[in-house]
Amino acid sequence: MSSKGSAVPRLARLVVALPVAIVVALAGCTVPSFAPSGGATAGSAQSGQNTDWKPCPEIPQDLVGQGASGMEYDCASVPVPEDWNNPGSGQKFNIAMIRVRSKRQHDRVGSLLINPGGPGGSGIDTAVYLSFGQTLGGLPTAITDRFDIIGFDPRGVGRSNPIKCISDTDQDASFAAAPDPVSPAAFDSYVALNKKIATECGQKYGSELPFFSTEQAAKDIDSLRAAVGDPKLSYLGFSYGTLLGATYAQLFPGKIRAMVLDGAVDPKQSYITSSEVQAKGFERAFSNFASWCRKTPDDCPIAPDAHKAVTDALSKAAKNPVPGADGRKATPGWIFVAVISSLYSETGWQKLANAVADLQQGDAKGIFTLADQYAERDTSGHYSNLFDANLAVNCADTDAAPSVDEVRKLQGEWRQKYPLFGGSLAVGMLPCTFWPGKRDPYPAGAAKGAPPIVVVGTTGDPATPYENTADLAGMLGVGHVLTWEGEGHTAYPSTTCIVSAVDNYLLDLTVPQEGLRCPPK
Repeated sequence: MSSKGSAVPRLARLVVALPVAIVVALAGCTVPSFAPSGGATAGSAQSGQNTDWKPCPEIPQDLVGQGASGMEYDCASVPVPEDWNNPGSGQKFNIAMIRVRSKRQHDRVGSLLINPGGPGGSGIDTAVYLSFGQTLGGLPTAITDRFDIIGFDPRGVGRSNPIKCISDTDQDASFAAAPDPVSPAAFDSYVALNKKIATECGQKYGSELPFFSTEQAAKDIDSLRAAVGDPKLSYLGFSYGTLLGATYAQLFPGKIRAMVLDGAVDPKQSYITSSEVQAKGFERAFSNFASWCRKTPDDCPIAPDAHKAVTDALSKAAKNPVPGADGRKATPGWIFVAVISSLYSETGWQKLANAVADLQQGDAKGIFTLADQYAERDTSGHYSNLFDANLAVNCADTDAAPSVDEVRKLQGEWRQKYPLFGGSLAVGMLPCTFWPGKRDPYPAGAAKGAPPIVVVGTTGDPATPYENTADLAGMLGVGHVLTWEGEGHTAYPSTTCIVSAVDNYLLDLTVPQEGLRCPPK
């Protein structure tokens, strides 16, 4: 998910859209900051028998108001070296994890570790959401009845030594700023905010910043595998989680039982290339949204020309933004974030259409609802650490961020190629331009000795475009492509075809038929 506001990663490798139906249906609350009580001893990273699991029903209670029927929730933490390149330093991170276990469990296969993406997404929260069953967008019972579902917050994320160095004020300024600042003054202001945030993060974390890299986190996963007692890893990674999984596969190819990578990031792409590919993906997804509006005007109040309705809204907001109930104004930045948020799932299209229609009538509530959902901003104006972690991980991974002059040049070029998203994705690279930490780029090669890995791609995916799917599978050398001809970010568990193919692989190691393409419905 790579860049989100002036100073916050706005899009690239962004977190997978979680099952919103669960939150709506169960009246979910704001996610609290929670550190699991108790913790594994140093030896627990070597033996799952010693992991100090303790019941934590408060996690689903705080997230969505209740736990899923027939599910038990236990939490633990696993100490890992702060720097795997110097494990003897004595400095540790504690990786928090949750185990969701069905009371109906039988013929247990083992544990299924899950990462939702980001970087910065909470695997603990995701495991809870996925525990509510397929009718609410969760995992099929075929999986929850056979696996312990293990969600973990990677280092620097959520409950695992969270990195937090961006103030709520700067986050608001970042999201509210013009998504594609054209004038020299607007661009310079954008640059200054990025520089300020990078400087403050450097002052707070200094030499620790490289420790939040993807390669360091991938090594943590092997400690989690050992801590839950599995001789080999079963892993389900979405979005950025595919990069994390691919890195693990290169480092520990002989320790994989099964691996599903859904919504592929291509590790071979440069920072600049991945940002442009994402601009293309979102432009295509927005065109698909506009086409849906033309074809279904009864469901789209801004039909027949949704593209014009959105661009007009952005233009009007630049001159006279509609005020929201909390004092914020629906600037072009907030509207742009709402558009991005809605494109992660086809279910968001009607929400966007309704929000823009309401905005035309002077009501910004829908815009802010979509934007805040994406930004993880609560009703009191506080942010989670999603984008702090996103920034730290992306910049630690990036060894060749473009200069300010290069960004300015690409901004103009990409705006011509991708009118709505190109300029924004170009300036979205600025955070890493000023990042003070040393870099620790991840490997990009074959997973020699690994078993078959299933790489799932969605033809209409905006955030991790479908073209990445075959590229990641080919790079690993053991990848097998599974295609969903659908819309939105990631595919599993969306349709019977996708569910059947992935479940058979996870349960029985049956690799999907080569070239299998699953229909939209």
